[in-house]
Amino acid sequence: MVDFQLNNFSSDPVLFLGFLAFLSLLIALPISFWSVAGSTDSSKARFLVAISNLFLTSQLILRWWQSGHFPISNLYESLCFLTWGCTLTQLFVERAWRSPIVSAVATPISLLSIGFASFVLPENLQSSAPLVPALRSSWLVMHVSVIMSSYAALLIGSILSFGVFLVDGKKQFNIRNSSFGSGTFRQSSELCIDQENENLNAIQPVEFTNAEQLDSLSYRSITAGFLLLTVGLISGAVWANEAWGSWWSWDPKETWALICWLVYAAYLHTRLTRGWQGKKPALLAIAGFFVIIVCYIGVNLLGVGLHSYGWFFDA
Repeated sequence: MVDFQLNNFSSDPVLFLGFLAFLSLLIALPISFWSVAGSTDSSKARFLVAISNLFLTSQLILRWWQSGHFPISNLYESLCFLTWGCTLTQLFVERAWRSPIVSAVATPISLLSIGFASFVLPENLQSSAPLVPALRSSWLVMHVSVIMSSYAALLIGSILSFGVFLVDGKKQFNIRNSSFGSGTFRQSSELCIDQENENLNAIQPVEFTNAEQLDSLSYRSITAGFLLLTVGLISGAVWANEAWGSWWSWDPKETWALICWLVYAAYLHTRLTRGWQGKKPALLAIAGFFVIIVCYIGVNLLGVGLHSYGWFFDA
């Protein structure tokens, strides 16, 4: 089985580039763990993630050139695009906070995604095929790419929320306006600021804890993903009306996408109106993570609905 897969990688440059991306992430993962354990810089892991992103970019461009259409028409291509989006989101997050914790938490998502595409999917779901008539539309690039980009941002944001439970989990969250990402300020009490020893509340700059940093970055990533998901759902409704004559048909994929939107809408609602921080909204984000897995992988592979690729129930 391994020899068969290696032969496929050597004969198809698209699969080979995917394998190189997987290998780069596989090496980056233990390096990021070692960096966390040793409290050292994660520049090597970040470099390998960037290299993996370049391999994925080259792979998508090559598949586009080979197939003649945007490479997001089957499960293999969409998984590679999702991995590309996850690695790119991770690099943006690490640019905001260069901590090995981000790499250690986020890299497994990209590794599992490209690993599933490269080693688990059957050959018929990896090979390129002509587009079916319903997909021969300019909406393919607009709708599917935006949806997959939203999944990438939401998955990274959700896994960062999970990281809140792993680091500094027992420390109290006390960030002011952290939901808007407005600076590292914490309110301190009973600070004497005049000669008469009058106790007044003041604002002084302090460093975020690791959990507070993850919480803030998670919020920003999920906000971006939620906006993209909203645009993707709207564009999908317009495309469905053009292709099938109905804006919404309650297809299983559409239903789960709506559930996903509602879960993350609840997350943002608790952050913006209730002022929740830390573990409470993180639980909603983690729930959204599993909803995305069901919506994207589960529904697609069960062979039901208009959006399925089929596999588990294929004869």
